[in-house]
Formats: sequence, C-alpha cells, structure tokens
Amino acid sequence: MLTRSLSLGVAMAAVMLGAVSAQAETVLKASHQFPGGKGDIRDEMVQLIAREVEAANVDLKIQVFPGSSLYKPNDQWNALTRGLLDLTSFPLDYASGRHPEFSATLMPGLVGNFDRAVRLNDSPFMADIKKVIEDQGAMVIADAWLSGAFASKKGCITSPETINGQVIRAAGPAFEEMLAAAGASISSMPSSEIYSGMQTGVLDAANTSSASFVSYRLFEQAKCLTAPGENALWFMYEPVLLSKQTYDKLTPEQQKALLDAGEKAEVYFNEEVRKGDQVMIDAYRKAGVEVVEMSKADYDAWLEIAKQSAYKNFAEKVEGGDKLIEKALAVE
Repeated sequence: MLTRSLSLGVAMAAVMLGAVSAQAETVLKASHQFPGGKGDIRDEMVQLIAREVEAANVDLKIQVFPGSSLYKPNDQWNALTRGLLDLTSFPLDYASGRHPEFSATLMPGLVGNFDRAVRLNDSPFMADIKKVIEDQGAMVIADAWLSGAFASKKGCITSPETINGQVIRAAGPAFEEMLAAAGASISSMPSSEIYSGMQTGVLDAANTSSASFVSYRLFEQAKCLTAPGENALWFMYEPVLLSKQTYDKLTPEQQKALLDAGEKAEVYFNEEVRKGDQVMIDAYRKAGVEVVEMSKADYDAWLEIAKQSAYKNFAEKVEGGDKLIEKALAVE
C-alpha cells in the first residue's frame, strides 16, 4: 500500500512539474501577410527565427501566423507598436500613412541593387529610419530589402509611356506619385490582394516584390513581366520587427536568443534573396508570360519623373525629408 502511495505521489509530482514547466514557457505570436510554407523568403525568415529560438532552450516559443491569418497586412504596425503583436515581417512603407518618413524606404531608384541595399542598412539614412521605428515602440531584428518588378495584363511596362491609361497597384505613396505623374490610375491595396484585383479587372497592372510575384502566383493573371534586371527601379525595405514591449518582458537569455535568431535570419536572407529574381523569371516564362527588362533609357526617364513628383513631394511635405534623401544618396 505504501509503495502504491509513493508511486502515486511521484506521478502527481511529475504532472505538477510538467504543468509548471508549461506555464513557464513564453509563447510569442508572429504575424505576416505572406503565404506560409510556399517558399516565400519572408515567411522562411520568420520560421527560421522560430526554430532557432526554440532550439536555444530558453523557455521561449514563437507561434507563426502566415497569410494574414492573425492580422490584416495594414493592421500589423499598430498591433506591434501597441504590444498586441510580438513579431512581424513587415513592408515598412505600409505604415507611411502614420510615419511619412517610411516612404523613403520605397523611393523609386533610391537603392538600385542588393549590394547597395546592404550598405544602406548601416548608414546614417537607416539610423534615422530605425530611430522612428524605435520611438514608436518597435525594433528591427533582421534587415531585408527586396527587389521588385512590374506586371500587366495589357502589355509590357518599360518606358513611362507604356503605363499611360492603366490601372496599377503600387506599394506606397512614392511609387503612386511617380506612376500617376506618368498617366496611370492608382488602386491601393496590399500585395496579398493583387491576384484578386487583377482577376476581377480592378487592376490592369501591379508592382510588388519579386518574392510576392511568385508566392502569390501572379503569373496566372499577367501577360507581361518587367523584371528588375540591371536597372532596378523598385526596392522595398521589409524587415522583421519585434515589439519593444515584448522584448522588455523577456529574460536576458530569451532576449539574446531572439537577437541571435534575427542575425541568422538576416544572413539567410542575404544569401537567398539574390536568387529570387531568377526564380521569378523562370516561373513566369514557364507559365508562358513574356519577360522583359527596362533599358537604361527607360530607367532614366522614370527616375526623372520620380524626381519631379515623388522626390519633390517627399522633400516638401515630410519634415527633414530632403536631408533624409541626401543621406541615402550619399551611400556609395
């Protein structure tokens, strides 16, 4: 009888210990708008962070909600900065309505190529951007710049004249201003809604990241793709952001695990992102979509329109906007 009582006591103690351990584990929620498990590099970054954090054995786990399943794309910034959301992969320009400085992270022709994007990450330009992020209650744990393309159901978009009369989705105010100045009509929406927009005839064309062009299967709606090529007009900053409220509640060991995981995700991103343009081109050619690139003359023509519209408006309407652009242009 005594042996049985001891066995029961040991079993109950084990159950109670397991319950305490389960309660001690901190679970964070990560949200993003991109398809989960489909190879989208932004989803892969967040999943990598989740795996690395769990492997660190610091009683910390990240539950990932892809495909806008927890928050709608444009709601993530507010949720993150209020401490309602812990982690997100976020196209920063989506929050430019609240913080117009963020439009500089999707300014036509400002980045140009991946090497320059990496240099921008540690520049005074990005220090200013990250200060705005931090002042609002968030922090960058992994930098990410994605190149982008144009696609149309009507015809190839190359020179500014080719956009005239088309309804296009642009990712942010700066591109919208440039495209409108060239004669396009603008329909604003997150990248997750482009497919249905093109399918239903709301959109004739769109520009978005190379990763989104693949993961959202936009080749099923496009007639022609304008790939970034050597004259990449479109680059967008889409970092992994962490709520500062969340970070401050974690133990030092958990904080370190998260930051270390963010560094690994950034290294992974920088190794894989350069392959993305070719993956996109291959997917569109396989689907029978015509693929073209802008010439240097096309690029220069677009840049001139951008300077007279997006750049000019940013300098005039955003406090310190002219200085911010100067800092970006100063990066070699």
